[in-house]
Amino acid sequence: QVRLVESGGGLVQPGGSLRLSCAASGSIFRIDAMGWYRQAPGKQRELVARITSGGRTNYADSVKGRFTVSRDNAKNTVYLQMNSLTPEDTAVYYCNANLKVASWATTRDYWGQGTQVAVSS
Repeated sequence: QVRLVESGGGLVQPGGSLRLSCAASGSIFRIDAMGWYRQAPGKQRELVARITSGGRTNYADSVKGRFTVSRDNAKNTVYLQMNSLTPEDTAVYYCNANLKVASWATTRDYWGQGTQVAVSS
C-alpha cells in the first residue's frame, strides 16, 4: 500500500504565504515525478507544479514567480512554497506521485487526500 499524506493547508490573507508538504510512504520502489494539483469549486483539477527525480520543474503560468516546488528524495517528500497568495489560489490542493511499487511493476499515479487552501481577508 502506498499513502500520500499532505499537510500545511489553511486560511491565509491575500499576500500571505503557506508551505504545503506531502510525504509518500509504504511499498515504494522508485518515485519519478512528484507534484501538486489543485481544484477550485466548479473547476477542473489543474496542474500547479511538478518536479522530477532529477529536479527538473514545471509550473502553471498562473503561479510562476510566486510558487516554488521542491523535494527531498531521501524522505520521499515534496513541498510547495506558496507566496503572494491571492483569492484565485483558493482550492483544494492534491499531492501527486508517479511511482513504481516494485521493479516489475508499471509506473502509475498516486494521489493524496487533498488539503484546503483558502485565501481571504
